[in-house]
Amino acid sequence: MLVPVKTSEAQLVIKGSRFLAQSFIISSQNEVRTIIKSQKTKYADATHVCHAFIAGKDAEVMGMSDDGEPGGTAGRPMLDVLKGRGVTNVLVTVTRWFGGTLLGTGGLVHAYGESVKAVLETTVFEEFVEKTDFEIKADYQTYQAVKKILSDYTLYDVEEDFGELVTVKGNIAIEKKEEFTSKIFDLTNGKTVIR
Repeated sequence: MLVPVKTSEAQLVIKGSRFLAQSFIISSQNEVRTIIKSQKTKYADATHVCHAFIAGKDAEVMGMSDDGEPGGTAGRPMLDVLKGRGVTNVLVTVTRWFGGTLLGTGGLVHAYGESVKAVLETTVFEEFVEKTDFEIKADYQTYQAVKKILSDYTLYDVEEDFGELVTVKGNIAIEKKEEFTSKIFDLTNGKTVIR
């Protein structure tokens, strides 16, 4: 399962209609509503702002909208492309400005599906890892030993604060946390505070 780490946008023009596809990183369905509302405000001159999304660690939450396009011609093909890519925690909107030529149901399905494919090509994804946070407090001498262990693990969103003690905060894969905290505790003879 892949999750987006960097979003993007792509634009297609089909028979005069402009399709702007944009990807967003989400973690819940509530965020979708906020983004869609913002998109509709931002692109108030557009004919339609259609969307599809998948969220959850097992891609169990899905949704879509045709936003006034004929039923099944926008949201469904968009969602089908997302499902086919094995992604989660991603929302894609496709904003359409009507160009004067009707595309027909087949043309719309193709246009919306191709728009999502185009934006996913430039969206950066990584393998989904269920993470948990950690915090380590150590004196400066002990920190040198801790630093070596930190470099042995894949950590995310690491922040270091050098105050009276060195505080290191970040995220680690849940499956590695117990081993990680145990190694730090053992190496420092219990001189670190680990949360």
